[in-house]
Formats: sequence, C-alpha cells, structure tokens
Amino acid sequence: MSPSNAGTNMSRDHNHKISNYNRAFAIGIMLNVIFVAIEAGYGVAAGSLALIADAGHNLSDVISLLLAWGAGLLAEKAATEKRTYGFRKVTIMASLASAILLLVALGGITWEAIGRFFTPKPVDGMTVIVVAAIGVVINTITALLFVSGQKNDLNIRGAFLHMAADAGVSLGVVVGGIIIMNTGWLLIDPLISLLIVAVILVGTWSLLRDSMNLAIDSVPEGIDMDGIKRYLTDLENVSQIHDLHVWPMSTTEVALSVHLITVGDSLNSDFLCKLQQELHDRFSIEHSTIQVERQNDGPCILNKNGCI
Repeated sequence: MSPSNAGTNMSRDHNHKISNYNRAFAIGIMLNVIFVAIEAGYGVAAGSLALIADAGHNLSDVISLLLAWGAGLLAEKAATEKRTYGFRKVTIMASLASAILLLVALGGITWEAIGRFFTPKPVDGMTVIVVAAIGVVINTITALLFVSGQKNDLNIRGAFLHMAADAGVSLGVVVGGIIIMNTGWLLIDPLISLLIVAVILVGTWSLLRDSMNLAIDSVPEGIDMDGIKRYLTDLENVSQIHDLHVWPMSTTEVALSVHLITVGDSLNSDFLCKLQQELHDRFSIEHSTIQVERQNDGPCILNKNGCI
C-alpha cells in the first residue's frame, strides 16, 4: 500500500470513529436527559431519596457527557499561531472536570442521606422498582455505546465509567425498592443512597487520579519509559541522551522530546524519520521532537542535573 493510500485509509478510519462517537454521545445524552426528568419526578412523588440521588447523579453524568463530547469536538480543531497544539488538552480538562463534578454530587447525596437516617420518610417501593429498572436498561445501553473506545481514550473512559456505574447504581435502587416493599424498613432508602456514593467513588477514583496526572503532564499510563531510554541509548552512534520528556497532548496522543549526543560527524539522511516511526510503532508516541548534538560540540544548556 502506498503512503498516500495508507494516509487516506487512516483518515477515513479516524473520521469514522469520530462519527460513531458523535452518534454515541447524542444518543446517550438524549436518553439520559429524558430519564433524569422522569426519575426525579417519580422520586419526589414516591418520596425516595435513592431515586432522587440517582437522578442527581444521572444529571451530573449528562453534564459530563456534554463536556466529553464538546472536548472531543474541540480537540479536532486545527492548531493556530496562538494555540500551537490546538485544543487537544481540553479532553484532559473535561475528564478532570467530570471527576470533580461527580465528587460534588456525591457530597450532596451523602449529606441528604445522613439526614434521612434521623428523619426517615415513607417510600413507594413499587414506583422505585419500576423507575430504577428503566434506569438499568437506559444506562446499560448508553455504556455499551462507549465500551469499544474506553480502553484507549480517558475522555471516552470517563463517559463509559459514569454510565456503567449508573447501571449498577440503578440496579441497587431496584433491590432497595424490593426490600422496602417486603420489610417496610424505611432506613434502607438512605442506606442504598450511601452505597451508591461508595460504589461511584470507588469506580471513578482511577479517573480522577489519571486525569490529575495528565493535567500536570505526567507520563501517561502504558508508556514504557525504561524501554524508551534503552532504545534511544542503544541507537548506533548515540553515546548519551538528555532532557527526555514524555507528556500527554490529549487523552489519546502522547508527545516526546529528547536530545541525542552522537559520536559520528554525520547520520543517515533518513535517521530522524525512521526514529520517529519507531517511537510511534513501538512506544505509541504520536508527536516526537528530537535534537541531535555532536559529542565535540559545546555543552547544551539543558544538559544539567535534574534532567532525565
């Protein structure tokens, strides 16, 4: 396959993925907006904090889906002289905002649930069961829309985790409704609410941690730094490397910059091209910048203590 054909196919696949994600976000947001309105209304009518808590969480997920979708669209915008990397970084900001938004929602649910332990209120168990069961179906469908992309994109992973957690939470609310109907134990409603908080907190902790790491330009998960250093130092005519940096440009793209000190007077004309291709193929580095220095040149001002 010629390079031009390969580039055309990659572009076509990329555009196809974007189209699929746009469709997934549109469907997921539409389903969840409708369900939030229904769940909140019936939660108030049935006097169920668990339903209201789940509706509040679903609302935060709708906002998170909107953030993730908007960030993905912005990331596709071309770079400018002012924003030389474009808007790729907003995908990281969106995943971090999503995690923070979720923590705020969990705090509100916890506060209300604790109050219900001291002043329990009657709950219509059957309404809780039916509405929550609908939520299980809707959230499962929405989560499945993002299952294929969540392994390679933190932004998509955030959407998937939110909807998968919602499906589990709604299932827990169904169980709570059944218990209330059979035992009349009203404290199960705030108890289920606190269990919802615990499940969501545990399930999204990794999202918050990974988002924070990417936001401060930590090396993304899955990048083999030791392997990269071994590969670079083992290159022919390369005696030393310094000022090696690896950071996320977005939730899906990784950049690298490094200085190579060479012992020869010249390198093959295709040295840098092959090196960039190898870094891409072996280490998933999409954007690499390499500075070549000769061993008998003067010292580089960036080659100092503290550099990798």
